[in-house]
Amino acid sequence: MSIRGGWIPEALVACVLAHGCIMFAAPPQPEVKTAQGEAAGKWILDGTQKAFLGLPYAAPPTGDLRWKAPQPPSMWKGVRDATKFGARCEQWHVWNDYIFLDSGPSEDCLYLNVYAPASASRESKLPVMVWIHGGGFIAGAGSEPRYTNSALVSKGVILVTLNYRLGLFGFLASEDLAKENQGHAGNYGLMDMTAALRWVKANIGAFGGDAGNVTIFGESAGSFAVNALTAAPEARGLFQKVIGESGAFFGSAIPMMPAAERAKRDQRWANETGAKSLAELRNVPAEKLMEVAKKSPGIPFSPSVDGEFLIEPVPDTYTAGRQAQVPSIIGWNRDERAGTLSKDMTAAKWKAYAADQYGKQADVFLAAFPANSDEQAIRSADDFTTNAFIALGGWKWAEAQFSTGHSPVYRYRFDRPAPPEENHPQGKYAFHSDELEYVFGTLDVRHGATWQPEDRKLSEQMVGYWTNFARTGDPNGRGLPAWPRYDKEQKVIHFDTPITITPDTTRPEFEFLVTNQPRPYY
Repeated sequence: MSIRGGWIPEALVACVLAHGCIMFAAPPQPEVKTAQGEAAGKWILDGTQKAFLGLPYAAPPTGDLRWKAPQPPSMWKGVRDATKFGARCEQWHVWNDYIFLDSGPSEDCLYLNVYAPASASRESKLPVMVWIHGGGFIAGAGSEPRYTNSALVSKGVILVTLNYRLGLFGFLASEDLAKENQGHAGNYGLMDMTAALRWVKANIGAFGGDAGNVTIFGESAGSFAVNALTAAPEARGLFQKVIGESGAFFGSAIPMMPAAERAKRDQRWANETGAKSLAELRNVPAEKLMEVAKKSPGIPFSPSVDGEFLIEPVPDTYTAGRQAQVPSIIGWNRDERAGTLSKDMTAAKWKAYAADQYGKQADVFLAAFPANSDEQAIRSADDFTTNAFIALGGWKWAEAQFSTGHSPVYRYRFDRPAPPEENHPQGKYAFHSDELEYVFGTLDVRHGATWQPEDRKLSEQMVGYWTNFARTGDPNGRGLPAWPRYDKEQKVIHFDTPITITPDTTRPEFEFLVTNQPRPYY
């Protein structure tokens, strides 16, 4: 047998030698045409989804664009390779469960990823879910495995994950920066998210999404960001629904400093770098700045009231009813901060703690966080630390939206204890971020966890609730326990096995914390 040209692929040679086998051509890469140019993605999950990775939604925020509002991305020629994640934003290793699939950290990091059902086309008009990752505004990326290959997409939605500037690159708000921008500085990371939402509005139709039906959702810092975006005039109209998982700027977990106070503090930090001017500071290599930041871990770089992007504290926006009037899911996990104050706790110790910390208010404290047994004292201590740490902010957010909002509010608590694994060996807490793999339907990416059929069922139910909400603004649907509106019935859904719905029995706990500042032990 002769082969014209003298070359034949090895697979075809094997096929010919095997006599009579049938060759199938691989399907072509999925392609899309965005406003910046054409891109070729890849098929995932056995061809049931298509993924377009590492698409730039803004210009690289480097050089003179460091610490400036994101600028539009450039056009490209030809077909862009969209099969790999873009670099994550500058960060150092913070938590062991943060795993990334990208090439590493870089200042050139303003990329997003789009996942769509295989059959999605321009005519599909599917609901869009835009994910804002957590990580304390200092870590995280859209390339984390728990956000990829998601079951959300299999329910007929377009999923977008994104990177945004973190830490000092995302939130430095010095006096020099304020002088450069008519008195305003900081919040570049939040501006990045808004730029990504503008990109979604302009481009998502090409992927099969409905630009008029966008849900933003996030966890931890991502939930704080979602909360902030509901108060930001610049983000108005870029989303139609919100989901906040464990975080809001109504508490003290991530404080939002006023502009003047923040400018002085950040200027002192900038001076310590040795740079003599803002221009010189912009020329300092990112790695050197990161080293300086690592030496001062007690200085958080996070959102502030800059007077431009955030014109006032978020609670003030809600008090005045100026927030985005959109349907909301707001919730947190049962054990956001547990096992600290409760260690070796007894009823007697808890009562002594109440008397020592709250004096004449001890009886009121114990009515909210009782100690009628050692077991109850342990539970009360964990509830207290969880609420004081992060749940209080979420509760205030839900109450504020219930008070001055004109859209449905649904409240949840995730109660399912995680199975033991290397990062959480206790196997008894619904810890901070525990819900993520359930929401995305990616349980199997959690290293070392042994899941039960009940976990997989719960994940399927949560995927159903989240995508139903993205579709219609109501999480309810066939085969799911009815989830009542919090703004109408004051009831909370508990994600556990089985799912239960109860009245808001925790109200006394939060009302106590509203009037009695928790002590900073956590």
